[in-house]
Amino acid sequence: MSTMTSRVEEEARRQLRDRLGSDSRYDCPAAPARDLLWARQGTAYFARKLNELSDNALDAPSLIPSWTRRHVVAHIGYQARSLARLAEAARKGTAKEVLAEPEHQIENVELGATLPAHALRHLFQHSAVHLSVEWRDLSDSQWQTSVLSLTGDLVRISRTPWSRATEIWRHAIDLDNGGSIYDVPAGLRNYAG
Repeated sequence: MSTMTSRVEEEARRQLRDRLGSDSRYDCPAAPARDLLWARQGTAYFARKLNELSDNALDAPSLIPSWTRRHVVAHIGYQARSLARLAEAARKGTAKEVLAEPEHQIENVELGATLPAHALRHLFQHSAVHLSVEWRDLSDSQWQTSVLSLTGDLVRISRTPWSRATEIWRHAIDLDNGGSIYDVPAGLRNYAG
């Protein structure tokens, strides 16, 4: 990132803080700002592509073989839930991702794809907000921790925005609703295509 770009972005952040006031909460200074920006931009882009689709259009094929658009939405929702649990574990000082009520949180994409359209849309929206809030509430030191995921992988929390950014941009295109690799931020194109 150029010095000019970083100055412009910092000034935009300062103006936003001034407008929102002192009671608002923000990402901490140690947060990976560029990756968070890309993840949040990707979330807005995915939401736009999803909202352009009618409920019936969710049944159409995606660009992923054997997956409908419903599968893509379920996958993106479940990925956000998992990343939010990892961030929450870091925030609480827990070394491991935990499902509080495992019997109520079956995160199987095939099963998720059978949810009614309104439930799929809610899954996407709620999980995206939850993830963003968990990231925002992390301290400098919590961003530097690693958490053991349910799959047994040791995940560095500072890498979760990058994981989300690449996944959500890639799958926004996979919705097969007019998304283009040229809509993806230039620094992500090689990873989201």
